[in-house]
Order: sequence, then structure tokens, then C-alpha cells
Amino acid sequence: MTACTFILLTAEQRPHPMQHQARRLLSLSLPSVPILLFPDPVLASQGLAHLDLTSAWVGYAALIIFVVAYGLVMAEEFTQLRKSKPVVLAAGLIWILVAYYYSTHQGDSEQVGEALRHNIMEYAELFLFLLVAMTYINTMEERGVFEALRAWLVRSGFSYRKLFWTTGFLAFFISPVADNLTTALLMCAVVMAVGADNPRFVALGCINIVVAANAGGAFSPFGDITTLMVWQKGVIAFQTFLLLFIPSLVNFLVPAYFIQRAIPDLGPAPSDEQVRMKRGAKRVVLLFLLTIATAVSVHSFLHLPPVLGMMTGLAYLKIFGFYLRRTSELSTVRAGTVEDSMPFDIFNKIARAEWDTLLFFYGVVLCVGGLGFIGYLELLSHAAYIDLGATVANTLVGILSAIVDNIPVMFAVLTMNPDMSQGQWLLVTLTAGVGGSLLSIGSAAGVALMGQTKGIYTFFEHLRWTHVIALGYFASILAHFIVNGWTFSIPVGS
Repeated sequence: MTACTFILLTAEQRPHPMQHQARRLLSLSLPSVPILLFPDPVLASQGLAHLDLTSAWVGYAALIIFVVAYGLVMAEEFTQLRKSKPVVLAAGLIWILVAYYYSTHQGDSEQVGEALRHNIMEYAELFLFLLVAMTYINTMEERGVFEALRAWLVRSGFSYRKLFWTTGFLAFFISPVADNLTTALLMCAVVMAVGADNPRFVALGCINIVVAANAGGAFSPFGDITTLMVWQKGVIAFQTFLLLFIPSLVNFLVPAYFIQRAIPDLGPAPSDEQVRMKRGAKRVVLLFLLTIATAVSVHSFLHLPPVLGMMTGLAYLKIFGFYLRRTSELSTVRAGTVEDSMPFDIFNKIARAEWDTLLFFYGVVLCVGGLGFIGYLELLSHAAYIDLGATVANTLVGILSAIVDNIPVMFAVLTMNPDMSQGQWLLVTLTAGVGGSLLSIGSAAGVALMGQTKGIYTFFEHLRWTHVIALGYFASILAHFIVNGWTFSIPVGS
């Protein structure tokens, strides 16, 4: 509170760029002010001309920079160059070129700076939201929650076919809360542990897990970054995402039915592995659920950004972490070792967040925002949503997500902000979430599992089943039209 007051007082006393920042921070606390993705309204209010740069050299240069950067992202598996590096560089170059062009042609790049700040503010909310979620996931992992679940499945004595369905359903129902990447890695550890002598089961189990985790993440704002983006922008209410449950379930069940027929109905060797969770593990899970409830409540009832609820939830965890540290000397001796011999440190969990993903997201938001400022997204919106129609365009979004990461695709759609019904927004949320399952490289879950299995689950193994995954993809779209057909006549915000 003191720091915020100091910033605001300083901004009012002297002209400084911080003045604009303080006013923007203040305006975001007002329930009636939406997150702005477009720079145009701001520029129009200042009476400044907004240039169409789509046919200028700077527009072509920006497009080439983005394509080259994203080509490097797609080649990450072969080059070992982290995906955040090329897109962060591309983001800086694009905005620098645009600002230079405005400076030389209008003598002022202030409007470019205003547009850039709106994109950064958009990213800041998502960054803090994801940081809290990742911190909770890392804490649950450190407390042994996921390892205990894995050990239980390993010693369950299920057959390969039953384990196929069990890991699939767990991936489907855990990913809406724990995100699809974490869920996929957890379930992959299970199939690798029980299928060490059966590579065929491991490969098919991983395909099923990728499809299930992506499908489960599509009907919850906490399951995938794309659904989170749609929710935070206020396009769809939290409870409305649940309408995608049946289409998402169809997306998982259709390919799973065909894939499981290739698995022999045999059983792995029994195991008696036992894993005991660390002190406070169950309470951390409860705090995570409370954090989700807080984020949903402040957004639904008080019309505040969900990130406020998530940051409040981080405070829950930090205070509980303080309690664990102060009471660590009371830890008991279990299984011959001292439980919690290392003091609990919340900042270690924050440091272990997926920083490459968070920085990649920064680069994507600014790159796509820059292309939108230039004018390319307006051209794309007209070609896709007017010439082709919303249904075809939204279906193609999912197919494109199998080749290009769904984050820039969905951010581009949100930035274009086409005039669509609630049903169409649900459709594009569904397709962007599950379309990545068509190829192993189409989602973070698929890429991660290829690395974890070391040649067992591969691109071509996944490609062999793409036809049945595609059948599930189109079946889920059909299910959405059948089950949620009434939403196609509801305007957004109703």
C-alpha cells in the first residue's frame, strides 16, 4: 500500500512516464474498464493518425522476423534453442522497427509506446496468474502429491488396458486444475513405470494421455493458457466453459476407443512401491482449491481481474510455508529418514516455475500485438471470419494449432476480436485447446512426452493414429453443435 501511494504521489508531482503507468494501474482496478487489446481506441481519443503499415517495408520486415522466429520455435527439438529466445528477440525488433518508422514519418512514436504498454499490461496479468498456478503445482510436486498418486497406480495391479483407460481418465480430469503439461508428465511417468517391458503400451498410452490432457484442459480456464486468455478477457464466464465438457469428453473417448484395441489385455508385473506424502501436502491441495475459488469469486462477483484472486492465493501458500518452516523441528522420523529435513522455502517453488514458457508467452503477446498494430490481423480477420465464416475459421484454428502453438493463434483471435456469438467463442476455445492433439508437436504435452520417453513415443508413432484423433476432433465439434446449439444465438456477454 505504501509503495503504491508513493508511486501515485510521485506521478502527480512531476511529469514523468511513470505518470502514465500509474494512471493505467489505477484504471485497471475499476470494474467497468476492460482489458484493452487494441491500441486504436487510445490513438483515436488522442486525435493521432494510425498508419496502415501492411504494405510498407516495415510491415514486411516485421512479418519476416516473426516467421523466422517461429520457425526456430518449431525446430526447438532439433536445435535445442529454447523457444523463448527467438520470440523475445523478435518482439523487440518488431516494436523497434515500428517506432522508428513512426518517428521518421510522423516525428513522434508516443502512440507506438502507448500501444506497446497495453500489450505489456495484458501480458502482466497472465504472467502473474500463471506464476501462481505454477508455484502451487511445484509445491504439490515437492510435497509428494503426484508421486504418491503415481505409486498408487503402479501397485494397483491393473491390466495394461485398464491402466490405459485409468491414466486417460485421470489425465482428462486432473488437467482442468493442474494444467495439461503437468498432468501429461505425471501420467507418462506412470505408464513408463508399469510398461518398462512393453514399449508398445508406453507409446499408445502416451498418445492417449496427450489427447486426454489437451481435451480436459479445454473446458476449464485453469487447464490451458488459451482458455485462461479467453476467460481473463471476459469473453466467456467461468461457469460457461463447463458447457464444453461433453464435446471435450467426446474428443478424448473417440480416439481412445480405437487405440485401446491395439493394447493386449495383459498385466504388468506387480509392485509394492509405497510413497508417503510430506507434511502439509493435503493442506497445500486444499489451499490451491481455495485459491481457484478466490480467483473465480473476485472475477464473477466483484468484476475484478482474476489475477487478484490468484495473488491472494499465493499469500495463502506463503503464510502456510512460514508455518511449515517454523514447525519443521517437529517433523517426525518416518521410514528411517527425517521428514522435511530441508526447510520449506516458497521462493524455491517460485524459482522453479516454467520461465521459458512465461518468457515465450511474453514474446508471443508482443509479436502478435505488433503485427496487429501494423494492420495484419485486421486483414486476417476479414479473410477468415467474413469471407470463410466463423464456423470454418474456428475449425481451421484448431487444425493450425497442430502446426503452430495455440498460444499465438488464440491471442491473434482475441486481438482480432471478431463479432461472434457465445457458441462460436466456445467453439474456437474448444478447437484451439484440442487441435494440438492432431500432431505430437502440436502441444506442449506432446513435445514434453517425446522427450521423456526417449524414442518410444515419437512423432511418427503419433502420426499413425492422427486419423482417429482427427475423427475425435470433428466429432467433438459436432457434439458441441448438438449439445450447445442454443448458445449460437446468444451474444457475448449475455
